[in-house]
Amino acid sequence: MGHNRPLRADAERSMRAIMAAAEEVLSGNPLATMEQVAEAAGVARATVHRRFASREALIEAMELAAWREIQEAVLAARPHTAPALVVLHQATATIVQIKLGWRFTLARELPLSQEAQTVQAEVMKVCEAVFGKLLGPDADIVWARQVYLALLGEAAHSALPDSDPDALATKVIDTLMHGVSGRT
Repeated sequence: MGHNRPLRADAERSMRAIMAAAEEVLSGNPLATMEQVAEAAGVARATVHRRFASREALIEAMELAAWREIQEAVLAARPHTAPALVVLHQATATIVQIKLGWRFTLARELPLSQEAQTVQAEVMKVCEAVFGKLLGPDADIVWARQVYLALLGEAAHSALPDSDPDALATKVIDTLMHGVSGRT
C-alpha cells in the first residue's frame, strides 16, 4: 500500500476528531496521555496510535493544522490586493477565532516541526509586508509585528467563547495604531 495517497474522508474526519479532542484534553492537562486523548475522541487507543506515531507527532500535526488555518485566514484577507487596514482587520478577526480553538497548540512561540515553522515564517513575512504598507517605510516593522502578536495573544487569551471577533480585532488594531489612550 502506498503511503502518499490522500486519506479517505473518514480517516481525515477521524484525524480531525482526534486533534480536536487532544486540544481540549491537553488544554486542561498538558501532560495528558494518548489514552486520555483516545477516550475523549471516542476512538480506540489503537486508532490514535495508527494515525499518530507518538504524542509528539500528534502535537506536531496539531501545530501544522493550526498554522495552516492561520495561513489560510491571512491569504483569505487578500494581503496583496486589499487595503492594508482591511486586510489586518479581517485577518485579525479570523485569527482570534483560530487562536481560541487552538489555545494549547498555539501556546508555543516556535512550533515543534520544521514544516509548521516554515508555514509560520511565511505567515510572518506576509504580516510584515502588510505592516510595511500600513505604517510606512520609517516604521520598525519587526517591532510592530511583535506588538501586534502580543496584542493578538492577549485578545485571544482574555476572550470569552461568545466574544465578538470583529470587536476584538478592532480593539487590537486600535491599540496597535493609537495606543491605549485611543487618541489619534
